[in-house]
Amino acid sequence: MTEEETRRQRRARFESLAHVVTEPLHRYLLRRTAPDMVEDVLSETMLVLWRRIDHVPGLGTGSPPDRDDVLPWCYGVARGCLANARRADGRRLRLVERLIGVQQESPAVATDHGDLHAALDALGELDREVVRLWAWEGLAPRQISEVTGLTSNAVSLRLHRAKKKLAHQLQPGRKNAERPGHKMSEGRSSQ
Repeated sequence: MTEEETRRQRRARFESLAHVVTEPLHRYLLRRTAPDMVEDVLSETMLVLWRRIDHVPGLGTGSPPDRDDVLPWCYGVARGCLANARRADGRRLRLVERLIGVQQESPAVATDHGDLHAALDALGELDREVVRLWAWEGLAPRQISEVTGLTSNAVSLRLHRAKKKLAHQLQPGRKNAERPGHKMSEGRSSQ
C-alpha cells in the first residue's frame, strides 16, 4: 500500500468516525461547560481523535463504526480535553486576577432545577460525572467504565450510591420526615 493510499484510508476512517460522534460529543460538552468553550473543546477533541485514529476501539477499516463501540472512548477523550481546557482557563483567570487585582465572580448557576444542581453539587466530582454519563448521555455502566477508567463494578456501585444520595437530597421535607416503616414511638421503651 502506498503512502497516499494509507493517508486516504486514514482520512476515510476519521470522516466516518466524525460523522458518528460529532453531534453526541457536542451535546456532551454543552452539558458540561460554557457555550463559548464548546466549539474549542470539540475541535481539540476531534484533533486528538485524528491523531489517535488507530487507537479508537471498535473502529474498523471498512464499514461505518458502531456508535456504541466508539462513543464511550470518544467521551473519554472529550472529558480529558475539557479538563485540559478548564485547567488552562483557570491559569488564565488567575493571571488576569493577579494583573488587575480583582476577584472574578463565578458565573451564576442556572436557576432552572436549582434543587437538582444543588443535589448534584453535593456529590463528589467523579460520582457527579458517573451520574451525568448515565442520565444525560444514556451510557451503560460498561460504557461509563470506558470513559472514566473505573471498572464496571465500581461504576455500578458509584451509580447506585449516587442515585440514593440524590433521591435523599431531592426528597421533599426530608429534614423532618420519618424513616419509612418506622414510627417515632417505636424503639426502646422509656422505662
